[in-house]
Amino acid sequence: MTEAPPPHAALIVLDGLGDRPHPDTGGQSPVEAARTPHLDRLAAAGRMGQVTLIGAGVAPESDAGVLALLGYDPVRDSPGRGVLEAVGVGLDLAPGDVALRLNFATGDGAGAILDSRVGRSLGTEEAKELARSLTEADLLAPEGIEAEVRATVGHRGVLFLHPTRDGRLSPEISNADPFYERVGGMGRARSVADPRVLAVEALDPTPEAARTAAAVNAFLARAGDLLAGHPVNARRAMRGRRIANALLVRNAGTVPAVPLPPLPARLGLAAVAAVTEMPVERGIARLLGLVDLFVGPMGPDRDASLRERAEATRQALDRFPLVYVHLKGPDEPGHDGKALLKREVVEALDRAFFGPFLDGLDLSRVRIAVTADHATPCVLRGHSDDPVPLLLAGAGVPAASPPSGKFGETAAARGPLGALRGADVLGLLVPRTPGPAA
Repeated sequence: MTEAPPPHAALIVLDGLGDRPHPDTGGQSPVEAARTPHLDRLAAAGRMGQVTLIGAGVAPESDAGVLALLGYDPVRDSPGRGVLEAVGVGLDLAPGDVALRLNFATGDGAGAILDSRVGRSLGTEEAKELARSLTEADLLAPEGIEAEVRATVGHRGVLFLHPTRDGRLSPEISNADPFYERVGGMGRARSVADPRVLAVEALDPTPEAARTAAAVNAFLARAGDLLAGHPVNARRAMRGRRIANALLVRNAGTVPAVPLPPLPARLGLAAVAAVTEMPVERGIARLLGLVDLFVGPMGPDRDASLRERAEATRQALDRFPLVYVHLKGPDEPGHDGKALLKREVVEALDRAFFGPFLDGLDLSRVRIAVTADHATPCVLRGHSDDPVPLLLAGAGVPAASPPSGKFGETAAARGPLGALRGADVLGLLVPRTPGPAA
């Protein structure tokens, strides 16, 4: 008798979903306060637990959380956030090049950071205009380095450094962004009472690291002078908006000497697909050998964008044995401390993504995991090391007895799946538990 093929599976990651009780949402977390009938029904049909992405005391960035969920060690395996962002926007890095994640920010002109995201009002086209000016200014020509700024989405971007003389650069440098610190290749969020742009320092004694750190410091200083008088900022000031007069860079990286082992091969699967919205997750997908089904950032009609993502996920689930899906929504209101908005975003995800995605889906033939890459509690306005909910349902997953309650942190903490690590999740979805990255 021929064995039935293993079910197709989807790992759905809701960026920054995890949260804590908040007074604006009646003492519940924004997730638990949200109306989520579709997720609640899915929870009733399956089992819940909670996931500590990396370890106690580690508040991961998104890339670290995703790498952990996909079975890699972020400290050892990550080439750096800058590289992941660069790959996600199609920049080709050669050995000796360095890439850093970049934020346009608002400063007071003396090093203090007034807003690390320019009030979330910097348009992508404005950022691209600023980036073009910074690139065309060739600010590191005296150092023998080409410096390109590539704007991505909103306040986000990449700083790409290519040496034109004097040998290679080194990624072994610290962050200028005070809100994140490096731990190996991984970025870890940190709380800062008086945020100021940090001087970049070499993390090893090599001349290459010293040269790279000095070049980044020079670039940031020269960029501040250029940005202060830029027409984009003049127009923003006239409209009473925060100006993008500072840059925050972090998590420098270079192309790994040995490519990361492809995820499909590690899992024994023919292919794995990725439905992603942002460059960093697209970069992860490309580096890990996933089929790139990039859908781009949300459009102005949130529900329409979510329905498009639901359709893309259903189509991918028909074609591929495993689909990784990343939806950005909950993270931003968490960073901004807006619990009511986070509740609204979770409700939109349930209504416009999970509703269409689950409509007519035969759960006896597929397996679904819903979780997060990290928690972003509104009371903290940043990432934390809190465990995040995990919901597992579908083929081969018996319903909990008694059934899981309302989707959220409380049901997850009490769920029969128990307390897991990020690296455990794929083993629940695919028949072969992933081994350590080579």
